[in-house]
Amino acid sequence: MVSKKSEKASKIRISITNVGSELNFECPSTPAEIKAAVAASLSAQTPLMLQDVQGHEIIVPSDKIGYVEIGEPTERRVGFGVV
Repeated sequence: MVSKKSEKASKIRISITNVGSELNFECPSTPAEIKAAVAASLSAQTPLMLQDVQGHEIIVPSDKIGYVEIGEPTERRVGFGVV
């Protein structure tokens, strides 16, 4: 069985104003690319468009973004051993 998740996916959390839950997904882009996309969206007042590791597009209106949290990509660990 092959996982569609990337080995080096960045974790993204986006808070939407007036919505109780957050968007959580993994993005194949680098943290720098994501920061640039968020900054461009906010400055131009255009929707933020990102893609998750499964190829789904996530589109958020820039005026509804509360915050964006970007996690560094980490390598997946396999096994039960403690390191």
